[in-house]
Amino acid sequence: MAVAAVTGATGFLGRHLVRALAEAGFEVRCLMRRDPVHPLWRDIEPRIVLGSLSDQAALDRLCAGADVVVHCAGLIKARNRAEFDAVNLDGAVAMADAANRMAPSARFLLISSLVAREPQLSHYAASKRAGEEAVAARLGDRLTIVRPPAIYGPGDMETFALFKAAARAPLLPVFDSAARIALVHVEDAAAQIAALALDAKPGPLATLCDENLGGYSWVELMQAASEAVGRKPGLVKLPGGVVKLVGRLGSLAAKGSSASMLTSEKAREILHPDWSVSPKEHNGRLPAPRWGLKPGFVQTVSWYRNNGWLPPL
Repeated sequence: MAVAAVTGATGFLGRHLVRALAEAGFEVRCLMRRDPVHPLWRDIEPRIVLGSLSDQAALDRLCAGADVVVHCAGLIKARNRAEFDAVNLDGAVAMADAANRMAPSARFLLISSLVAREPQLSHYAASKRAGEEAVAARLGDRLTIVRPPAIYGPGDMETFALFKAAARAPLLPVFDSAARIALVHVEDAAAQIAALALDAKPGPLATLCDENLGGYSWVELMQAASEAVGRKPGLVKLPGGVVKLVGRLGSLAAKGSSASMLTSEKAREILHPDWSVSPKEHNGRLPAPRWGLKPGFVQTVSWYRNNGWLPPL
C-alpha cells in the first residue's frame, strides 16, 4: 500500500484530507503533537508520528519510505512576518529537506494558498510565496504547489464569522462590486488534493476551486450566506477606507499578546479585486466538485446548528 506522509492533519483542511487520502487507498502517516480523537477518523486508522516541524528526527520518521509527502501545515494568523516565516517558510523547507533525505523519489504536494499569487499584499501571502519558492529550489519537478482559494465547510472557524453575521446582523457589508472571490468546499478541496496524490505527474501548479472558476461577487456571497441561515438582512456597501481603518486598529492590537485576524494586511487581501482562478492555473484533471456555493453553504450552516455554533431556526 502506498504511503502518504501528511503534516497539518489536525487543521480544518487536514482533518478532511487525511480521510480523503485513506479513502483513496493510501496508508496515511501523520505528524502530530499528540494522539488525536476526531469523528472524521472514527473508521480509519492513520499512523501517528509524534513531533513538530522543528523536530528533524520526527520529520525523518514521517517521510521515511513515503510515496507522496503532503505538507498541509501552515499559519494563517500571526503578529509579524517572522512568526509567519517560522511555519510557512522554515517549516516547509524542513519538510522538503526531510523528504530529500528519507524519500528521495516521493512526490511532494505543498499546500499553499491562492494569496501567494499576490505576495505584496501581506506578510501571510509573502510567507506562503517564499515557502513555495524555497521548496521548489530543493525539489524541482517532484513538487506540485497546490493553491486553494478560500475554503469553507463544516467545522471551519474562519468563515463561521460570515454565517454568524448573516444570522444576527441587520446589515451585511459588501465591497467592490467588480471584485471576484473563488471558493471551495473543504470536502472538495480534500478530494482534489487526494487525486493529485494519486496522479503520477500532477504538474507544477494546481489551483483548487469549486465549479465557478470566475468566482463570486460580494453580493452573491452575502446573499447565499443569508439564504443558508434563513434570513434576509440588508446589504450595505462599505467603503474600502473603512475596512482599512478597521485593519489598522487590528494591526495595533496585534502588537500586543495576541494576533488579530483583521489587520491592515488582511484588509488589503479582502479588498483585492481578483481572487478568481484562471483556466491556466486550474488542473483540468481534478475531480469535479460535489458542492456548489448555495448547497455547500446550506450544508455548512446545518453543521453549525447541529453542533450548537448557531441557534436553531
